[in-house]
Amino acid sequence: MALRIIVVDDHEVVRLGLRTLLERHPNFTVVEEAETANEAVQKTLLLHPDVVVMDIRLPGRSGIDACREINEQLPETKVIMLTSYAEDEMLFDAISAGACGYVLKQVGSDDLISALEAVGRGEALLDPAVTQQVFDRVREAARKEQAEAFDQLTDQEMRILSLVAQGKTNREIAEELFLGEGTVRNYVSSIFNKLDLTNRAEAAAYAVRHRLKDFL
Repeated sequence: MALRIIVVDDHEVVRLGLRTLLERHPNFTVVEEAETANEAVQKTLLLHPDVVVMDIRLPGRSGIDACREINEQLPETKVIMLTSYAEDEMLFDAISAGACGYVLKQVGSDDLISALEAVGRGEALLDPAVTQQVFDRVREAARKEQAEAFDQLTDQEMRILSLVAQGKTNREIAEELFLGEGTVRNYVSSIFNKLDLTNRAEAAAYAVRHRLKDFL
């Protein structure tokens, strides 16, 4: 069964080129073209294509806006974003909007065909030129989340949380840090309040989940 495709780009020459390329493939049928985001959404909702190949930069509303609306109203239709720019912000906006593919216009025709075939099989796709950016951004976000997990705590509170996570009692912590047991109790209470925790088991789980040992 042929993969039914809508091509969206504000340049007629680009649309014609894409249509000509795609229709050479025996299992692809270009059912419609669109040049604006609104037109893309309207025609997609009318025709229910399998795939929309959409330029990310369109006059008025962006291709990302159209992708988000299509994904919300017709989630079975897959959207591939086609662009000249491997920009982090645009890449993640496209993924957030529900795009299942992101391909640079500089790719060869065989690569675009392969991308469409992969999406038709239900696979997610990123152009190799931007895949590393995804991993880098994910790692950066994870590091930032971990750091922010403890940004309310003082150095002493972080040390005490680490000892709590090791299963030590207030008395044992007091002896190790040369503090009064009442002082440790106050620190533990402060930690619970700052991190919205209710008991030592939750505190231990929080410390492990956010890799507290990496910050000590």
